[in-house]
Amino acid sequence: MRAIMADNDVHGQMNVMVSLLDSEAWREIWLGLNLSVRTFADLCLSHDVSDAVLWQACQKEQIVLITANRNKDGVDSLEATILACNTLTSLPVLTLADPNQISLSRPYANRVVESMLQYLLYIDNYRGVGRLWLP
Repeated sequence: MRAIMADNDVHGQMNVMVSLLDSEAWREIWLGLNLSVRTFADLCLSHDVSDAVLWQACQKEQIVLITANRNKDGVDSLEATILACNTLTSLPVLTLADPNQISLSRPYANRVVESMLQYLLYIDNYRGVGRLWLP
């Protein structure tokens, strides 16, 4: 795993999370992971790329995708892609259980960051699970 990346639906939430990761409370752990925060542009992906192409690009580049996307609307949806393509070595998708709360509640946002860091610290234990929920 080399990076984390926000899906289109959670850019604002990701900004809050990255700000918290850089705070005194989490900075040492975050820096110890030596991960970057990537963007669609970094991967030369358009913002309207299919979920299937996005998931495959993240797997290829060893990027953990953070999303609030739960739908299974079509064969290219994120859930359908996870179900069809996930292997024992695939990185999980981290899904925000309540994305709106991240901007509304600092304690909730900190719980999300804490949960995310726990998963990232032990990411190899979660390969192949498909999806993990934050917090």
